[in-house]
Parts: sequence; C-alpha cells; structure tokens
Amino acid sequence: MKPAPRSPHSSRFGRLALAVASVAGILLCALIAWPFLGAITWALTLAILFAPLHGAVEKHVRHPNIAALLSTAIVIVVVVVPAAFVVERLITEATSGIQSLQARVEGGELQALLDRYPALAPFGDWIDRQFDLPSMMSAIATWLSNLGAVFVKGSFLQVVEVFITFYLLFYFLRDRLAAKTVIKTWLPLTPPEIEQVFRRVAETVHATVYGTLAVAAVQGTLGGLMFWVLGLPTPLLWGLVMGLLSIVPVLGAFIVWIPAAILLLLDGSWIRALILAAWGGIVVGSIDNVLRPMFVGNRLRLHTIPAFISIIGGLLLFGAPGFILGPLAATMTMLLVEFWTRHEAEK
Repeated sequence: MKPAPRSPHSSRFGRLALAVASVAGILLCALIAWPFLGAITWALTLAILFAPLHGAVEKHVRHPNIAALLSTAIVIVVVVVPAAFVVERLITEATSGIQSLQARVEGGELQALLDRYPALAPFGDWIDRQFDLPSMMSAIATWLSNLGAVFVKGSFLQVVEVFITFYLLFYFLRDRLAAKTVIKTWLPLTPPEIEQVFRRVAETVHATVYGTLAVAAVQGTLGGLMFWVLGLPTPLLWGLVMGLLSIVPVLGAFIVWIPAAILLLLDGSWIRALILAAWGGIVVGSIDNVLRPMFVGNRLRLHTIPAFISIIGGLLLFGAPGFILGPLAATMTMLLVEFWTRHEAEK
C-alpha cells in the first residue's frame, strides 16, 4: 500500500512560505483597499450606528436585499439630505459674516475704536499679537469660500466616495452575520474574546460619534444662548455653527465668538464684547475639557490624553476617517494586549 502523498505545507519551509505569501497577500489587499479607506470607514460606522434600525426593518421585511436597500435609503434620508442642506447654508452665512467683518477691520474701524477708547488699547494689542486679525479673517474667508464652492459643485471623487459608502453600507447591513462568522474563523481568539472584540468596536464607534456630537451640542447651545442674551442676530444659527465647528479638532467655536466680540467692539458695545469674550473663552472653551472625558474618554475606557491623541493622531494619519480609526486603533490595541497578557499568565 502506497503512503499518502505528503502535503507541501507539512514541512517547516512550506509553512514559512505559506505564511510569507499570506502576509504579502494581506499587504497587497490593504494597498488595493487604501483608496477606499474613507468609504469603508464611514460605511462601517453607519452600519454599526444603524444596526438596531436595520434589525427592526428585517422583522417586517423578510427579503434580505429589500431590507438592506430600505435601511440604506432611510440612512440617506435621515443623515445625508439634512446634513447637506444645513452645511451648505451655514457655509454661506459664515462666509458672508466673515467677509463683512474683514471689510470693517480693514477699513480702520477697529483702530478708530481703539483711538477713541485708549483704555482698550492693551486689549487691542493683545488681539493683534495673538490672532493677527486681518490675516486670520482673510484666511478664514478664503477657506470658507473654497469649501462652499467645493461643497456646492462637488467633485467627481467625492461623488464616487459617497456612492461607494452607501454601496458598501448595503452589503455591510445585509451580510453582517456572514461577515461575523468569517471573522470568528480567522481570529485566533476564544469565542468570548471575539464577542468582546465586537462589543468593544461597537462601543468605540458609539462613544466617538455620539460623545463628540453631545459635546458639540452643549458648546453650541451655550454659545447660542449668550448670543441671545446679548441681543445678537440669529443666535440659533450661530449656535448651530459653533456646535458644528466644535466637532472639528483645531477649529472650534472661537471662530464665531471672537469675530462677534470684535463686531460689538466696533459698534461701541465694549461691555457686551467683554462679556461675550469671557463667556466664550472661559465657559464655552473649557466645557469641552469637562464633558469630553465623560462622554468619550470614559466610554472608550481611555484617559483624556490618549483619547485626545488618538483622535488628533488618527486625523493626521488617515484624514477624516481617522476620527473613527484613531480611537478604534487605540482601544483595540489595549484589548489585544489584555488578551495576550492573560494568555501568557495562563501558561
């Protein structure tokens, strides 16, 4: 009787060759998928956020394709359409306001005010040293104008990315159970650990998105409230603008309340200007440091510093998708290190 043929993978060299080929294939697939990183990230994020909604749809619509298509359409109506309208309107209003303020400052109104009230000269000098108002407002106005033009006209790549995002979302919703099964067979973890990984991914996405939105809502509300108290025009609109700007790292509500305070100074309302500046700098600006650890850091089970670094570093490394990928990488790394140390201790 002839011995069974020996598998080419049974030798050490065969196993090593297979491992090298597998790693090379994974790296090649990662390079191929890299241009679609944004679409994949946002589709996965939306799939996690709207998984309960899709579960409810599936209870009433038994056909998987129709259920996933209906859920995707609901996400488009609920998220994309209102966001597109609001952002376009806010960009237009913000551009108009900044250009008006820029014209008044460059026209010498701020310097004339400082000449009339010498006591405000130190405050004016401090603003000039810290912000270089003409340059800052010119840069903001240009950025907003360019952003508005890009947003209104759109680019081919942006349209393609949005299409791919919802194309992927359809399959992420429809095939999520099959994908979970495949992931379970690939991960070298125990079933409880795999469930913990899935749970932590969902918690990270929820904490990052909902926590950031909650902080932005509080900052926008506080800013808009002070606009209303001081009798400034359209406090609801500018509160919404401040809230949206608070979502973007590096930017923030100060882009709104600093020009508003300067406008009050130009109109001679220096008391209201000082109140707005104090409220914006002390209350609106610092509330983020109080609420973000509560809404984001605690749910991520990260200290404020690594939570902050993971978001900023993720944005710098991956661009917009880093808003999700940065915290996700930090929490997953900590969880995997926890699994590894536990396995080593059990040996």
